[in-house]
Amino acid sequence: MKKLILTLTVASLVVFTSCKENATEKINQENVTKAAERDAQAIVFPTISFDKTEYDFGQIMNGTPVETVFSYTNTGKSPLVVTNIKSTCGCTVPQGWSKEPLMPGASSQFTVKFNGKGANKISKTITLTTNTEKGNEQVRISAFITPDPNAPVKTPANKPLNIQ
Repeated sequence: MKKLILTLTVASLVVFTSCKENATEKINQENVTKAAERDAQAIVFPTISFDKTEYDFGQIMNGTPVETVFSYTNTGKSPLVVTNIKSTCGCTVPQGWSKEPLMPGASSQFTVKFNGKGANKISKTITLTTNTEKGNEQVRISAFITPDPNAPVKTPANKPLNIQ
């Protein structure tokens, strides 16, 4: 019995040690060098700088359409891409931007049109979807909307009164 246990132990040791290969021999040094170089390089994101991040139209009469232009520059070291620009509501329409990559140092612009409807102080946010580190950038417009003195006066039943 002792011989059987001793034989099985020796056979197990031979099997387990013979299957081991030298793992360091399998490492391709060229791949290690490439990986180290790749990891050493930090991802370089473009940076966007605006001529203004907020624009106040001041006091406008209800229903008066207004617009402004926002200019921006790629102040980073890689191409900037603006894939989308949208606003918080349909009353504010951003338009006229390029979806082409903007090279470092180059500038572009887009227009924001606001239909001028509302009451009192309004503020709208316009969001740019970009390839910057944050992934999106924001600009804002605001205005104080006064009622149109020539508009018909509405009754509680929402019917215009003809005051003469």
